[in-house]
Amino acid sequence: MTRINQAQAKTIIEGAFAKGKELGLKPLSVAVLDPGGHLIAFERADGASLMRYQIAAGKAAGALALGLSSRKIGEMAIERPTFLASLGSVAPAGIIPAAGGVIVVNGSGEPLGAVGVTGDTSDNDELCTIAGIEAAGLAPQS
Repeated sequence: MTRINQAQAKTIIEGAFAKGKELGLKPLSVAVLDPGGHLIAFERADGASLMRYQIAAGKAAGALALGLSSRKIGEMAIERPTFLASLGSVAPAGIIPAAGGVIVVNGSGEPLGAVGVTGDTSDNDELCTIAGIEAAGLAPQS
């Protein structure tokens, strides 16, 4: 497998939403991207606020662009704020330095795509991202 397929993307979204419901979270939005940062699937729960596509996609695309989770990008932003701020103008889908964007990898550690979740706290977004990835039988980058 070289990338997340449509059926897996739908399962990821369903799994993330199920985890959000289980935890009683605010309405979530989920973006699933292929390894090149192109959208495979997106869904926004009823009641989700504005700009959720841009935030979810920015978390996932940022992870792909820098090769690490959006949580780690947030940590990088503290250490290297000028560098990270400069990426905004060159990153087509943006880079959101907050947890919730995770790269999906195959058994060799190669990226199959990425998932971004937004809508609740960043920590909860990330829990839902990982739950969605695992629901599809895929692995998050460690």
